[in-house]
Amino acid sequence: MPFLPINKQDMKARGWSVCDIILISGDAYIDHPSFGVPIIARTLEAAGFRVGIIAQPDWHNDADFMALGAPRLFFGISSGNMDSMVNHYTAQRRLRSDDAYSPQGKSGKRPDRAVMIYTNIIKRLYKGIPVLIGGVEASLRRVAHYDFWQNKVRNSILADSKADLLIYGMAEHTITDLAQKLNAGKHISELNDLPSTVCYCKEAGEPRLPDADQCGDKNTFHLMNRVFYDNYATKALFQLNGGRWIKHNPPAPALPGKELDRIYSLPFMNAPHPIYGNQRIPAWEQIKQSITSHRGCYGGCNFCAIAVHQGRRIQSRSAASIIAEARKLKGTISDVGGPSANMYGSYCKLGFPDSCPRRSCIFPEICPNLVLDHEAQLHLLDAISKLPDIKHVFIASGIRHDLVLGNKRYIKAIATKYTGGRLKLAPEHSAPNVLKLMGKPPIERFEAFSKEYFEELRSSGLKRQIIPYIIIGHPGTTMEDAIALKHWLEKHKIHVEQVQEFTPTPMTISTCMYYTGLDFESGSPIHIPSPGEIRKQKELIVKPAFATKPRPRKTFIKA
Repeated sequence: MPFLPINKQDMKARGWSVCDIILISGDAYIDHPSFGVPIIARTLEAAGFRVGIIAQPDWHNDADFMALGAPRLFFGISSGNMDSMVNHYTAQRRLRSDDAYSPQGKSGKRPDRAVMIYTNIIKRLYKGIPVLIGGVEASLRRVAHYDFWQNKVRNSILADSKADLLIYGMAEHTITDLAQKLNAGKHISELNDLPSTVCYCKEAGEPRLPDADQCGDKNTFHLMNRVFYDNYATKALFQLNGGRWIKHNPPAPALPGKELDRIYSLPFMNAPHPIYGNQRIPAWEQIKQSITSHRGCYGGCNFCAIAVHQGRRIQSRSAASIIAEARKLKGTISDVGGPSANMYGSYCKLGFPDSCPRRSCIFPEICPNLVLDHEAQLHLLDAISKLPDIKHVFIASGIRHDLVLGNKRYIKAIATKYTGGRLKLAPEHSAPNVLKLMGKPPIERFEAFSKEYFEELRSSGLKRQIIPYIIIGHPGTTMEDAIALKHWLEKHKIHVEQVQEFTPTPMTISTCMYYTGLDFESGSPIHIPSPGEIRKQKELIVKPAFATKPRPRKTFIKA
């Protein structure tokens, strides 16, 4: 009985008549700590609760939601590892034909707005049982937010879904504490002070966000986001949504290393559930030979929501914990990393104080209080590579190149040992004004790193490539900027066959700029490219794979 129950037969085999907690996910059930619902399930199990999982229920069939009966304490609902709308639609609002988190990569296994649909069904079937929502979809829609797919500002998903409580971010401690309080007899309505939660409240305190129904006004929406970003990490915030006050509590403290080690040592099966047989699940194929070394990101890229989900503080596992996980693998480890692999082990001299006004520790310049520990990462990678069953260790999750400029030892190690032929870097653009709006460093730092990287390759007699990630259509980008990017790519003989089109995802600063047409910092008007203009920008940048003219080797920067 290694996997958690998915039906009543599994419950009977364990001698259970009822689950304490049932978690519903829009993803296939893969029992591995890279997937949100399984890691929450194993955490609750370790705290002594009987936990069941309903994975990818058919929302047209009530029986799927009744597979485990009613839980004793609560239902927990997540769309899975991705926002369901991002999962389903491209930046041009076209329906995607695949889903990496489903068997055989088939789309259609979860509904649009999965959190709301699942919650509505459970509320109808099991009246009176508390429903908690969480995961990325709920976390990034926790206050009034702009919805790109409807082109309007929506209420907090807590108010829209009628769930009883929303837990945002990495929720292990909060959901365990909540389960213990419910188990002790507390009512869900009494739990209004837990960190990393959004709840209903009868009266509003300060500071208050503008009412959700007023945030359709672009100046008001801009103001709301400024107030949110200036205060959410340290103060409770209040907002009127659909006639009800919600209270946004500050995030939970970062997990200490020992606690993170404990969570990643829980008895995961590290495999998809046997019900999937030999069906291939693309997301599992991508991460099954990888290891998460840390959480959090202090990069502060404006188009990214990692910091408001995982937090800005880096939470690193110990080398011993990571090596113990590596011993379970064989052959090639495809990645040892996190949001940015080389943030592992770094910290703030001042402990990321509440008084710090910065959203990024490295933009526009690296903070003097930031302490980097690239040696710790190199020692870790070296130790893993010496394990008897490991042939190669790579970093596939990318690094922040601006953090390692001048660090000859680190760059040499990455160039010669830990890059599998291609190193992923994210300059994102070349135009200074666009990079500033993105919160990215000047392009000269990318060029400087590339020079150092290729110098190390030449001295070692090796050939490698750098894969530059490029975003087109970001707020503030003009056709002149796209032309400048085209010239920069040509100057450096970079051939790209694919770029990322900017997608306005909920709760990012860039999305606020997209909707309002205002620079987030200054409030000044900026250009917002239309979908047609974005297509023209893409045509300038992307070279067709079938081009017959001579071009640099396949895709990217050459040594």
